[in-house]
Amino acid sequence: MNSNETTAFIEKLQSIVGKKHTLTDPARTLFYRQGARFGKGDALAVVLPGTLVEQWHVLKECVEADVIVITQSANTGLTGGSTPDGNDYDRPIVIVSTRRLDGINVIENGEQVVCLPGSTLFRLEKELKKYKRGPHSVIGSSCIGASVMGGVCNNSGGALIQHGPAYTQMAVFAQLDAQGKLQLVNHLGIELGNDPDTILQNLQNHNYSDKDIQLDAGLGHDHDYCDHVRQIDADTPARYNADPARHYEASGSAGRLMVFAVRLDTFPLEENTAVFYIGTNNTNELDDIRRHILGQFKNLPVSGEYIHRDAFDIAAVYGKHLFLAIQKLGTDTIPKMYALKNFVDRIMSKIPCFSGSFSDKFAVTVCKFWPNHLPKSLRDYRDRYAHHLILKMSDEGIAEAEAFLKSYFDNSSTAEKRDGSYFRCNNKEAEAAMLHRFAVAGAATVYRNVHTKTVEDLVALDIALRRNDKDWFETLPESISQHFIYKLYYGHFFCSVFHQDYIAKKGTDCSKVEEEMLAILDQRGAQYPAEHNVGHLYHANEDLKKFYHALDPTNSFNPGIGKTSKKKYWQ
Repeated sequence: MNSNETTAFIEKLQSIVGKKHTLTDPARTLFYRQGARFGKGDALAVVLPGTLVEQWHVLKECVEADVIVITQSANTGLTGGSTPDGNDYDRPIVIVSTRRLDGINVIENGEQVVCLPGSTLFRLEKELKKYKRGPHSVIGSSCIGASVMGGVCNNSGGALIQHGPAYTQMAVFAQLDAQGKLQLVNHLGIELGNDPDTILQNLQNHNYSDKDIQLDAGLGHDHDYCDHVRQIDADTPARYNADPARHYEASGSAGRLMVFAVRLDTFPLEENTAVFYIGTNNTNELDDIRRHILGQFKNLPVSGEYIHRDAFDIAAVYGKHLFLAIQKLGTDTIPKMYALKNFVDRIMSKIPCFSGSFSDKFAVTVCKFWPNHLPKSLRDYRDRYAHHLILKMSDEGIAEAEAFLKSYFDNSSTAEKRDGSYFRCNNKEAEAAMLHRFAVAGAATVYRNVHTKTVEDLVALDIALRRNDKDWFETLPESISQHFIYKLYYGHFFCSVFHQDYIAKKGTDCSKVEEEMLAILDQRGAQYPAEHNVGHLYHANEDLKKFYHALDPTNSFNPGIGKTSKKKYWQ
């Protein structure tokens, strides 16, 4: 594309969304071109459509100009898949950000929702409370301001055990066929019209009634996961990103389609909940608890989140500002605060004596003068035990869990002395435990940003272990372990999904070390990534490559994810 063609193309984009929402200045596009942890590259433009019709016409112009299209929701992904990676693509890149396209319509008396591309989990959770229902996932894993659409497209699992990975068979999406012809597909199960503009206008304006909604259009979540996760002796992981059983059009598409809406099931809120905090120095005890609850309990837990002591410690310092922000200000303000953080960092990075991570350094420093935010009970368990499990039960499961835990840790009733204990959290302790688990997920990134002189980078792994793997806690060989300042372990324990963040010493070849670690995981029968998508960090396996190719045969939507060729055609 020569300069005249580029100018004409940009002008066409501006005519659709306006100059204000067509960004070409590298300083203004950086936020969209750089991933939360990984991925950064150039882009010809970043476009922010304000309507679904605008989004469709932007896509049409991009197809006509033969540019690469990267559709981006909240850009919270940890593997860089929603951004460019490097500058060695064979065509110019246009990033289409959907942040302005927020929209949630509750249907079927609250039992389902239709979500537009910019809808966030924060907003969905708040909207569904009016119906005493909840979404598939809740904030509490690893993303601030995560989008509903991103979760579906990336097979995100989340913390909730009973619901399984985000999944639906109902969506409206655009794709290119094998001949490169663009088409809009309405598989939402809602009658919206016949031509693309009409379909998208009716969709955005909620211009449809109950009689237009098909009741048996497809599944709105994975109905089999409750039974699947209970198979504790299976030699395979419970859930992982590349599982073909959970790929369907938009679900798992990872940017290989442009998705305009998804239709999802919702779930009744629990009437009563209780949080049990479990600590031990023996990993076998946590495995006993997991296997007994999944194998014997009538009621599945709501969630079961694991934290290792080192992760606890790092989050206590480098996640403290996030903990306090959510506790004091509420979740609604967090996306706005992160937008402010990005703005401040962009401005301060232009001043020679400040770095692009100014806001993290400032927040950590200020929080040092704030009183200890964690209850004494949690801090005591930190001192006594290396391994922590936050078990949340609901309704009839509360008594079931309390009776079992009391019996299990009653040392007088067993010949083998237990090396752990538990307590039932009061409301303050429960809130603190869950917030601290959430803060763990971002703490390694903050540590890296604050300690740039001693940290090379993060090696972040997102793995799913076999359900019958009793040796779930990793022991690395010294040849690998020597490269790390800290090894942080946390995750969704009952699904055998672990997030493992390794803070590498300055001078470490992180790519080489990561490859050595992945080889060890291969020997253990693990799958990776578990729930963050392959992005730019992992190789897509053959199943995933076939799925991507079926969705995008001309390789025009975000080539390069899954460490594939960035050329126009698959190689």
